Amino acid sequence: MSEPVRCRWSERDPLETVYHDSEWGVPERDPRALWENLMLEGFQAGLSWTIILRKRDAFRAAFAGFDPERVAAFGPDDVERLMQDEGIVRARAKIEATIAGARIFLAMRDRGEDFADYVWSFTDGKVLQGDGTSVPASTPLSDRISKDLKKRGFKFVGPTIVYAWMQAIGMVNDHALYCFRRDQV
Repeated sequence: MSEPVRCRWSERDPLETVYHDSEWGVPERDPRALWENLMLEGFQAGLSWTIILRKRDAFRAAFAGFDPERVAAFGPDDVERLMQDEGIVRARAKIEATIAGARIFLAMRDRGEDFADYVWSFTDGKVLQGDGTSVPASTPLSDRISKDLKKRGFKFVGPTIVYAWMQAIGMVNDHALYCFRRDQV
């Protein structure tokens, strides 16, 4: 049996291949998982996604399984603890942005605004189909979502980060035309 043909970016590293084949581009509807992915995309800023994938388990351990209630309760001592954690990206601004992001997530929930409903409202709940031949760094929609997230207080949510997040959570299907996953997601 021959190896399936997949998006070229996913062939650089076995971890990326597994991520591509099992997660990337699969529509995510769980509010907590959507928030976790957005926070990890923020940590990725200026780095490669492979670095984040390699550190994802350490991030989950450091950030209490990305439980928004627990992360929102983190204080200055937790920030210092995280700054010493060699398993994660030790960027104070990104750590503080994640804690603030948990508080924003909870504030939205407390107002009756489900994070998944919010996220998917930008596409009326539908998956957008990329053309399968080119992948933009950002789009007018990622710019609009970025502005809205920033207005709510989220950090590290520029249009390029948001577009990568949209791809990861399956809001946009950017699998290549030749990729075996394109029609599966």
